[in-house]
Amino acid sequence: MKVIGLTGGIGSGKSTVAVIFKSLGIPVFNSDVEAKKLYQKEEVLSAVKSHFGEAVMEKGTLSFKKLAAIIFNDNQELAWINELIHPLVQNVFEEWKTDQRGTFVLKESAILIESGAYLSCDKVITVEASEKLRIARVMKRDKADITQVEARLSKQWTDQKRRKHADYVIDNEHKMIIPQVTQVFKCL
Repeated sequence: MKVIGLTGGIGSGKSTVAVIFKSLGIPVFNSDVEAKKLYQKEEVLSAVKSHFGEAVMEKGTLSFKKLAAIIFNDNQELAWINELIHPLVQNVFEEWKTDQRGTFVLKESAILIESGAYLSCDKVITVEASEKLRIARVMKRDKADITQVEARLSKQWTDQKRRKHADYVIDNEHKMIIPQVTQVFKCL
């Protein structure tokens, strides 16, 4: 079974593209959602608490907002969390994939290329939109201020850099995305 990677910068519209593929009957694995679930596992939560201490806790539970404030402002801490979570997400993906049927599955990940996970994909799709539009989308979606969004953006590759590793590019600003997804679907 082929693995098709789906990526794009924060707020680019990856999830919208994934929903369209899902409506076409393609199984979709959302790496970011699965990563968040992993933080509920005792061994992961314990490692995070041991490393960051109470700075990431709120009322006895992990605060993703506090964790994000640390890791998106410190490259070493971001690297530490990625080294902890990415191999675990890959294990969950491999298990999930064995239960899927069809000719291909879609693996959605914000940092598919940056993490090197694209190397295990047969093809890669990247979704693009201008930084200005992406910032506005994320501020609205996450109720975040521009400084928080820009900090997260600064840790991701640019569209131009991602495009060098992509087989297909979906423009989610200037063109209708359904016809673009349909065209890519036909090629896969």
